[in-house]
Amino acid sequence: MPQIFNPPHTESEGCMVTKDGFEVPAFIMERRPDEVYVHYAGTDKRLDEWVLESAVRLADVKGSVSARPLRTNGASTTRKRKRSASPSIVEVDGAEAVSKEVKLSEEEYDIEHHKQITAKRNFDKVNFGKWQIKTWYFSPYPLIETEIDEVAPSSSVGASGSHGAPLSSSRIPGVSRSTIRSHGRTSDLLAGGLGRSHGTGEKSVLWVCDKCFKYMAEGLSWELHVRKCTRRHPPGRKVYQRGAHIIWEVDGAKEKLYCQNLSLFGKLFIDIKTLFFDCDNFLFYILTDADSQRDHVLGFFSKEKVSYDDYNLACIVVLPPYQKKGYGMLLIEFSYEISRRAGKPGTPERPLSDLGLRSYLTYWIATLVRYFRRLLSVLPADTSRLISQGSAQSRTPDTDLKKKSTKGWDGEVGDRSMNNAYILHDDDLLFSALRTIETTSNADGSATSHVVVQCTLSDIAQATGLRVEDAAFAMNECGMLERRRHIHSGTAEKRGRDRDTDLDDQEEYIVISREMVEAVAKTRNVKKMCMDLAHVLL
Repeated sequence: MPQIFNPPHTESEGCMVTKDGFEVPAFIMERRPDEVYVHYAGTDKRLDEWVLESAVRLADVKGSVSARPLRTNGASTTRKRKRSASPSIVEVDGAEAVSKEVKLSEEEYDIEHHKQITAKRNFDKVNFGKWQIKTWYFSPYPLIETEIDEVAPSSSVGASGSHGAPLSSSRIPGVSRSTIRSHGRTSDLLAGGLGRSHGTGEKSVLWVCDKCFKYMAEGLSWELHVRKCTRRHPPGRKVYQRGAHIIWEVDGAKEKLYCQNLSLFGKLFIDIKTLFFDCDNFLFYILTDADSQRDHVLGFFSKEKVSYDDYNLACIVVLPPYQKKGYGMLLIEFSYEISRRAGKPGTPERPLSDLGLRSYLTYWIATLVRYFRRLLSVLPADTSRLISQGSAQSRTPDTDLKKKSTKGWDGEVGDRSMNNAYILHDDDLLFSALRTIETTSNADGSATSHVVVQCTLSDIAQATGLRVEDAAFAMNECGMLERRRHIHSGTAEKRGRDRDTDLDDQEEYIVISREMVEAVAKTRNVKKMCMDLAHVLL
């Protein structure tokens, strides 16, 4: 049955924040002495922060805006997941918000309360090994005993602001108390952090062991634990090793505590993915960098053991200190390699965040470019000239290719310039069935060869291991679907019909040339694959 959801009265105020010498429009989400917590208009909430009250002035421009602007993905201004937007309206000049009842389904009701809880980060920073990292989002770390003692005296004020409510009333309205197993979603468990105020100083810092991901609220406890922690690498098996970089497969059913702590830590940097504490149905693939002492975690992705939608990835996280080094692309490529070996097209679980969509679009376009380069080439890959003498042939490698080292691959051994474009091979049935090489003679006795390919979008998706929808979206985004041509069918030509009048017999084709592919590769800065198939241990 649909439930009635009353959006809470919001006190968000429109304001202008002075930042780097410029005034930026924002919304005040919370106040504390001499500081305000602001959300910058039109940006992701990972950029929310505390600023000095002296740097904020209330906006005097009249108008109405949503209390929490929605994230934008490309040109879209709505969230990827279907959610009912809050009807609360806030006047920038300080007028009261308008609230009304909205009928929501059970899932939408759950999501609305989830959005309320996660509106603000519960920790400002996290100390992780040698790094102190600014958190991006809320993570439902449960209250520890000392925090429960601190919250208890102030439990007279409930989560909704009503006085006299017991501490248990801070749980999500409409959600009964349940066990972890019977409530896979984190609605009930999120309530564990509702009583935690966004403190200042040490209270806003979380301490996490970078070996086992055990979390602590005090630095002294963290130091004592780190000295005794003996874990040297994730508790799983190696599935990929290239130099010092290793991907470990960890079973969530066998290593429950480790995977739960890993999920809680990853939630600090993931917003729209629902966190599951019941990790039994998940596999975690953890990327590490080895030194002489142990393996350091760089990032990870999780994957359902059985996905009825054939998702090859549930969520992916690369820790902020290691971003923009190719590690995220390596994890994405490895997830598609798992799908390829299973004989299924791969795709990530929806919805995608703005950063996730950007990363996957980069992968999809790069995969398509590598596919079309091989498909539309007369000579084999990385070959500039082919010399035939009798029945013997010799290839001249392309020496003009720039050898550019990839950032972050320390300790690597072997040939780094090897071709990783595993998609097509000369003896591939799909490769030979699609290609037609047309050779025409020239006046000087030489000949010119051109590759002509007629295929469907389904053929392209099958060859690249992408879903048809993902391949079409990527081709449209990079401009490969703009050039179209109408061709008459053979039946109409045989009957001699007029081509200009017989529109029913015309078929529309998308034309993709090698020049278009190279233009996209240059514009999108397409690089070689980060993953080397020779080092996959599956």
